[in-house]
Amino acid sequence: MRLALGIEYDGRGFCGWQTQAAGCAVQDRLEAACSAIAGVPVSTICAGRTDAGVHALGQVVHFDCTVERPLSAWVRGVNALLPPEMAVTWACTVDEEFHARFAATARVYRYVLLNDAVRPAADHGRVGWHHAPLDLKQMRIAVHHLLGEHDFSAFRAAECQAQSPVRTLHAVAIAKRGPYVEFEFRANAFLHHMVRNIVGSLVYVGNGRQSPEWMAEVLRGRDRSRAAPTFDASGLYLMRVEYAPRWKLPLPRHNVPQLAHVEA
Repeated sequence: MRLALGIEYDGRGFCGWQTQAAGCAVQDRLEAACSAIAGVPVSTICAGRTDAGVHALGQVVHFDCTVERPLSAWVRGVNALLPPEMAVTWACTVDEEFHARFAATARVYRYVLLNDAVRPAADHGRVGWHHAPLDLKQMRIAVHHLLGEHDFSAFRAAECQAQSPVRTLHAVAIAKRGPYVEFEFRANAFLHHMVRNIVGSLVYVGNGRQSPEWMAEVLRGRDRSRAAPTFDASGLYLMRVEYAPRWKLPLPRHNVPQLAHVEA
């Protein structure tokens, strides 16, 4: 039997998604809880591995299990064994052809940035920060150069294990809510650090250090050293993972309003 789970977590207390020898990863804690409910070892596969400090509202995982439990056990039972900064939000049985990673048609990430002269305190660990004013119009012009299918090597971490640097950025939005600037990206998939590297480069444009056309030059150059440094993980959220309707997966429980996207 194959099961799918919706997961949310505050990434501050974890060393990322992927299992680690120290047992500090989201995957480690989830598999331990699921294995306790199942009474047998459980191995999970997620839709997208997140880094240390990155949060998720709509992570999706699947696993195979030889024992039957009521779906409520995979939610309330597992949650009783998880740390408070992590929770299963839904559970359902799926066809054995379903794969959390390979069946996904798109992922949506949002980066929340406090744009204020004073660093965050109450929001520490939950938002990024930039002290100088940012020009949203210039950043919106710059990000247009990234829409569509491209080789994103310039925004790829050196340790990225993806076989190809080519990704399709379907849509992007940049909006301001009070002192916060929110960036939302929808793509078929993302490279390691891709969103954080793009946000860092957009900040260079927004504060006047670079022109919007510089973003296109960096993309064409395919050289990571030409882009801005990797931005802080604190403000990054995996909002949702999209699948074909045939899988009939529940939606994330957080009804977060979508930003006004510009599409490729």
